[in-house]
Amino acid sequence: MTPPPLFPPGKKLLIGVIHLPPLPGAPRWAGRLETVLQSARADARAYEAGGADAVIVENFGDVPFHPGAVGPETVAAMAVAGAAVREVVGLPLGFNVLRNDVRSALALCAACGGGFVRVNVHTGAMLTDQGLLEGRAAETLRYRREIVPGTEIWADVHVKHAVPLGAEDLGDAARDAGERGLADALIVSGRGTGLTTDRTSVARMRAACPSARILLGSGVTAANVADYLELADGFIVGSSLKRDGCTANPVDERRVAELVRALR
Repeated sequence: MTPPPLFPPGKKLLIGVIHLPPLPGAPRWAGRLETVLQSARADARAYEAGGADAVIVENFGDVPFHPGAVGPETVAAMAVAGAAVREVVGLPLGFNVLRNDVRSALALCAACGGGFVRVNVHTGAMLTDQGLLEGRAAETLRYRREIVPGTEIWADVHVKHAVPLGAEDLGDAARDAGERGLADALIVSGRGTGLTTDRTSVARMRAACPSARILLGSGVTAANVADYLELADGFIVGSSLKRDGCTANPVDERRVAELVRALR
């Protein structure tokens, strides 16, 4: 099944986040991969049934995260999960390998038919709970050309759970990520997972990069999405679409459909 194209003209995208439970090697790994796969399949089906435009798979349960490359056991498990998602839905599929392993995310796209990756630090440097993370745009773009040249790179700008190293302005950072880092889309978020994105920050990014594809990466709900529609091209949403709005719960198809109605 060929997934539909990313960013159809004039459409505001909803990208649903599949938060994988802890994987092999993680401190909270429970020892049963089939439970992980059941959760991934169920969330993917709920996103598709509710009307989402794409899904992105994250190793969200693997806290504390590695600052760089994850272990081969993580990549292997995410490949199995990605294949399981691909079997049950026809939506475009992406990967985010936390905290900042975009090389593995690109490899997963090659193995699972993915169309995009999210990279938390693509250009510049950020102080995070994993320490100092530095962008590797030059390596990322060259590796993409080798294995998955059609895969899009969606880059966070001043990513959540982090602060920029130095006093770099959000608009300048966004221009660097798009113009010098060649990111295909730029992501702006709140301070942490599920926290509301400051509308002023979105407006600053839009003013700095008027022709860029801009995505919101946290805090979007059916109640507040209208505040961002004129500024953003799409929304990466997980927490508010879970049962009772709790990140640890399964995706609620009704919440997905409610947000889709608000988007349209």
